[in-house]
Amino acid sequence: MKHTFLLLLPFFCSYIAVAQAETDTLSVDSPSLPIEVETAKTEQTYIIEDGLSFTYKKPKFWDLVNKAPRNALNTLKDFVAKPYYPYGIAAVAATGALIPADPWLIRESRSLGESMGLNEAHTYKKLGFLKIVPADVNSALYFIGNGTTFIIISGGLATYGLITDDYRAKSTAMQLIESILVTGVFVQPIKRLTGRESPFITEREGNWHSSWRFAPSIAEYQRNTSRYDAMPSGHLTTAMAAVTVLAENYKDYKWIKPVSYTALALMSFEMMQSKVHWASDYPVALFMGYLIGKNIAKSRIEQRDTRTATAPSYHWNFSSSTAWDGTPLYGVALSF
Repeated sequence: MKHTFLLLLPFFCSYIAVAQAETDTLSVDSPSLPIEVETAKTEQTYIIEDGLSFTYKKPKFWDLVNKAPRNALNTLKDFVAKPYYPYGIAAVAATGALIPADPWLIRESRSLGESMGLNEAHTYKKLGFLKIVPADVNSALYFIGNGTTFIIISGGLATYGLITDDYRAKSTAMQLIESILVTGVFVQPIKRLTGRESPFITEREGNWHSSWRFAPSIAEYQRNTSRYDAMPSGHLTTAMAAVTVLAENYKDYKWIKPVSYTALALMSFEMMQSKVHWASDYPVALFMGYLIGKNIAKSRIEQRDTRTATAPSYHWNFSSSTAWDGTPLYGVALSF
């Protein structure tokens, strides 16, 4: 249980650190800001850094329902829009490149996991009537991508926001719930269309590469879900969308990204060593999760950016020379 707490600590810390955000809010009833007095109950502004501020309108519960369809549509548009479509192409290419290596990666991941004392099975203990407390390290890692994790974080943010009337905290809490809902809208249709089986099913049937049974019937999918739901990883998509929401709203907390991405990497490894997902289930999941989180955060934040753009601090140097035997040599160097 000690290990479980340590592994979940980074996510609960995001709530604890967020709870310190009170000092970032501009005091709307300050004598130096008389214009803000009339709008004190409708919006709050936060200084992220010099020249960059975020303004949030007073969150409304129905924003969760009203904004979700448009954010889902904007995410769909971004799949093929500048500047994101090259990353979409890269995600699909990475998927294709990883598929041949999937069996080897699963075998090596399991070997490493076994040497670390990790199990294949995921076991949980009851907390009240809910069975949500991870019983071991690998179950805790797997739980990171469970929607329950981000519902808990959302609850923490909502509680803090209600107590202190912090619009950013309340808005982010609703955004996290919305990210879970929108993720399901994208992930479930792709899973049901691709019909890729999980690694443990492939191994159980004595095969090396996974089978793809495209567009199984709804009844068959429900009966044998693990035969059809590997691609893409719902856990990773959900986690990436939620982490992006947190990182976009709390850009002034620089530690959120490195801590969160490390947690996602550990979870991704765990899902391979426990034979739940193939490595090739991940690139599209990351791409979708990022766009979902980005669009949800963008729909809530009014950003004011007066920072001066700086020129790139790098440049290319091209050179040529001749080898001792007369062979021409060409090179390029990146300086920064």
